[in-house]
Amino acid sequence: MKILFYIHSLAAGGAERVTAILANHWAEQGWLVTIVTVAGTDGDFYELDNRVERIALELDATSANAWQALGNNLIRIRTLRGILKEQRPDAAVAMMTTANAVLAWASLGLPVATIGSERTYPPAMPLGRAWSIIRRWSYPRLSGLVAQTRQSADWLQANAPAPHISVIPNPVRYPLPVHEPRVRPAAVREGTGRSRLLIAVGRLGEEKRFDRLLDAFASASQAHPDWMLVILGEGRQRTSLEHQITSLGLSERVRLPGAVGNVGDWYEAADLYALTSRFEGFPNTLLEALAYGVPAVAVDCETGPREILRHEVDGLLVPQDDQKGVVEALDRLMGDPELRARFAERAVEAQGRFAVSRVAVQWERLFDSLRNGS
Repeated sequence: MKILFYIHSLAAGGAERVTAILANHWAEQGWLVTIVTVAGTDGDFYELDNRVERIALELDATSANAWQALGNNLIRIRTLRGILKEQRPDAAVAMMTTANAVLAWASLGLPVATIGSERTYPPAMPLGRAWSIIRRWSYPRLSGLVAQTRQSADWLQANAPAPHISVIPNPVRYPLPVHEPRVRPAAVREGTGRSRLLIAVGRLGEEKRFDRLLDAFASASQAHPDWMLVILGEGRQRTSLEHQITSLGLSERVRLPGAVGNVGDWYEAADLYALTSRFEGFPNTLLEALAYGVPAVAVDCETGPREILRHEVDGLLVPQDDQKGVVEALDRLMGDPELRARFAERAVEAQGRFAVSRVAVQWERLFDSLRNGS
C-alpha cells in the first residue's frame, strides 16, 4: 500500500501529531508513506520513522490580499498535482480544511482515492464566507471525508457533503516518544514546596481557555496548598496568561515551561489533568493523559471530550460555561486521593480503546472501500 499525507506543517499540534502517528505506524507495517507539507522542515516538532518520505514544499508564504491568496493556492494545487502524478499513491489523505480543498482540486481526474479530514468541529471555528464556499465546492470532489465525531460528521453532511463521510477517532500512542526539547518535571517543581501536580497541555491560544483554568485553580487551590499547576505549550497567549498568573497571586504555584518533547514524563508525574477548551476536535492530550492513568477534569466542549472521558469512571465532565462546576470538580479530585486512584485505574483503558492499531484498521477499511468503489 502506498499512501500520501498532505498537511500544512509538522509543527506542534493535534492534526500534526495524528499524521506522524499514523505515518509511522504504516511505515512500520511496510507501507510506502510520504508526507507532503506546505511549510518547510524548520518548525517540525514530531519525529518520523526514517522510512517515511518527507517532501517540504516551502510554499507557506503569507498572502497580503485575496488575489495573492488565490495565486498562492493555485501554485500549491499545481505543485501537489505534480507530486500525485509522480508518486501515484493508492490513497492521499489531507489534514484540515485548506489542505482538504487543495487536495480535492489537485487530484481531479487522477486515479487516486482522496480523503479529506476535518480536525475540529467546523461551526466552532468559522472560516469566513470565501473559505466556506470553497469548502462546499471542494468536498464533493473528494472520494471521502473523515470526521472525528458523529456531531461533526452530521454538520459536514448538511453543509459540505462528500460522497462518503466516516467517523474515525484519533489514536493514542503509549508510551509517547521522547524528543527535544526535554524539560524534567522535577526541575520545574524544584523549590516550589508543592507535592501534587495538576497539568494541562496545549497551544497557548484563546480557544484552549487556559485563562478559565487559571481562575478555577485560583479558587480551588485555596483549600489545597500542596498543589501546583503546570501548563505545557507555547503560543500567542503567553504574555496574557503570565499577567493573569501575577494578578491572581499564583506566581509561586503556576509554571509555563513551554512546549516539551517529553510530555510522557509529565503525565507520569501528574496527579490530575484538566481541559477547559472553548472547542476541540478530538483532544489528543486528554487521550494521552488517560492512557497514562491520569484522572481528568474536562469541560464538555464541542467536540470530543464526551466521546473520550467517561464521567465518574475515569474523570469528571463539566458542562460548558459552568465555571463553578470546574472549580467544584477540581476541588473534589484535588481533595480525594482515593477517588483519583479509582479513576486512574480505569483511565488506562484508553490505551486499548484508542490504540493506534485499532484506529488504523478503521482507516484501512476506508481505503479499501474507496479503492474498490464501494
